[in-house]
Amino acid sequence: MGARSKVSKIMKRDGQVVEFMPEKIAAAVDKALKAVGEAGGEAVSVDLARQAEERVHARFRGRTPTVEDVQDIVEKVLIESKHAKAAKAYILYRQKRAELREAKRFFGVADDLKLGVNAVKVLERRYLLKDESGRVVETPKEMFRRVANVVASVERKYDEKADISVWENRFYRLMTDFLFLPNSPTLMNAGTSLGQLSACFVIPVEDSIAGIFDALQDMALIHQSGGGTGFSFSRLRPRGDVVRSTHGVASGPVSFMRVFDSATEVIKQGGRRRGANMGVLRVDHPDIIEFISAKHVDGVLSNFNISVGVTDVFMRAVQEDAMYSLINPRTGQAVKELRAKEVFDLIATAAWRTGDPGIVFLDKINAANPTPLLGVIESTNPCGEMPLLPFESCNLGSLNLSSMVRNGKIDFELLKSTVRLGVRFLDNVIDATR
Repeated sequence: MGARSKVSKIMKRDGQVVEFMPEKIAAAVDKALKAVGEAGGEAVSVDLARQAEERVHARFRGRTPTVEDVQDIVEKVLIESKHAKAAKAYILYRQKRAELREAKRFFGVADDLKLGVNAVKVLERRYLLKDESGRVVETPKEMFRRVANVVASVERKYDEKADISVWENRFYRLMTDFLFLPNSPTLMNAGTSLGQLSACFVIPVEDSIAGIFDALQDMALIHQSGGGTGFSFSRLRPRGDVVRSTHGVASGPVSFMRVFDSATEVIKQGGRRRGANMGVLRVDHPDIIEFISAKHVDGVLSNFNISVGVTDVFMRAVQEDAMYSLINPRTGQAVKELRAKEVFDLIATAAWRTGDPGIVFLDKINAANPTPLLGVIESTNPCGEMPLLPFESCNLGSLNLSSMVRNGKIDFELLKSTVRLGVRFLDNVIDATR
């Protein structure tokens, strides 16, 4: 058969004409044989694929077949070659793929990456661009191309001669091969009027009505564009403290957290997902007990993760079963003492009951702060949370404080053994990367 009469192109279901690749036939046949446990190995798969390829060339003689045409021929070759079980598996596979395509069409998405139905549904709801009527106007590949183009364009800021197309294609391949995916705001906003690609923000909350509501406004705008926000409420004066400007009394950090929580409830992030907040209060704040137990009632602060900001002083007091001081942030004066171990037990019990609070080791974070001149680190974004120790790789799961509670009390022996095991695990990881 002459080269001119051979099939060189094939038409995909979306009408796109691409190169005809016979090796894909061999891969499909091999998959069907293996699915039903039929013996024969690679030689049988290659022979059956060769037969199918010859029939494609003979039937279409230089014309362009469709994907369905080629699959029909593969089916026939399998049946005629007495591989009935493999043929049935192949037919069922085709039927399943057709059902998946139909399901994806329901969402109005042209799936050019052969994704699962759930993935297409998530893309349609959150990430693919839509017109004013809400109709999807890009495919998954086009979304990744949009993102790759915007991210690559930054190279020009550092090198005027940078070849943007090289970086764009590299980033595009990483994403479409699912080796790397950027955060949600990047997928949502790259190349749009918002242009906001960051997901993580920490907003200062100053001890004044103006400062509090400035932070609230910033939170609303960040949530609207898809970002998450973290706050330290430790600067706010405690409940019952004096407010000289109005001759009244303060309502305390937890009451203002409820205001932030309510605002989050009514602001969808870019209309595509709920807001996410992290609230931190120092362990030496006078309202710390109210903060620790704030989520004991269902629905309270439901848009917040909360964490207690613990200090080295507090942790030493826990170890020594000693008292520690609560400090009014307005005056800097000690106003009360609590038994550290009882507070730590309360944190662990609350975490066991509700999942909150977590713990932020403030002194440890600031000891490693790479930019101390910019200020003290007071809080994290919700993404700043992590398990106490990364044990997934040694089949122990993620360990946190709530998993170390026994009968409402922290199990210190378990905590000690966990830390020792974690240190050995991390040593092994470091050794393996040297």
